[in-house]
Amino acid sequence: MDAVLRIATVNVNGVRAAWNKSRGQTSGLAEWLAGRDADVVTLQEVRAPDALVRELLAGTGYHVAHTEAAAKGRAGVAVLSRVEPVAVRVGNGDAFFDDSGRWIEADVPLADGSVLTVVSAYVHSGEAGTPRQDEKYRFLERTGARMAEISASGTHGLLTGDLNVAHTPRDIRNAKGNLKKAGFLPEERAHFDRWFDELGWVDVPRRLAGDVDGPYTWWSMRGQAFDNDTGWRIDHQIATPDLATAATTAAVDRAESWAERWSDHAPLVVDYAL
Repeated sequence: MDAVLRIATVNVNGVRAAWNKSRGQTSGLAEWLAGRDADVVTLQEVRAPDALVRELLAGTGYHVAHTEAAAKGRAGVAVLSRVEPVAVRVGNGDAFFDDSGRWIEADVPLADGSVLTVVSAYVHSGEAGTPRQDEKYRFLERTGARMAEISASGTHGLLTGDLNVAHTPRDIRNAKGNLKKAGFLPEERAHFDRWFDELGWVDVPRRLAGDVDGPYTWWSMRGQAFDNDTGWRIDHQIATPDLATAATTAAVDRAESWAERWSDHAPLVVDYAL
């Protein structure tokens, strides 16, 4: 019988706040981590010094690979794994982003003797027609190049995280109203097309869900977006073909109510039978 490898990814919107949030029946990140029993968890927008991250996560049973941004209180990504990684790398190969806290990857040994290179990435939201958007395109371009390198290495590869791009109209509630907005621009979505069509990587949750709306992973904290499920599917698990074939289930851990949310994103959890 194949072992189940459970991998989760979530933008925590500040690890300190997510960890401490508890109002009545509302549970925060700590309770979710303890109850979900994932083998690997990737975090984005950690937004905390490394020492604090390690202090909070001490005692959880996870090995912690984390990189913070040079800009205090911004970005920050982490990979938590039950099994100690054999290697950890920061950055996607473009030195411009090395201290941005937007990319970390860990080589995690698997039970069958193979290795999984798991990436936690945080792509900033961008703004159409600005230098910030140009930087986003630069990051996405280099992401594709790094994915090709991972494929060539012969390891399993998994790109996870808040990539701040909804790939198709199925991934956003109001597609027509957002065609000219960052996160759903044709130039952004074309990067995903190349990753899937040219590199052969697989959008795992989409393959498992089929041709349906969502399931969304982010909803604005403002207005009635959460209650009306007016969301975006911008948190991803994108895998090399062999790993994607092993995926059996995908779930979005959407809070029961607006008041029970501990982030504006919901965790995306996928089980792989390896």
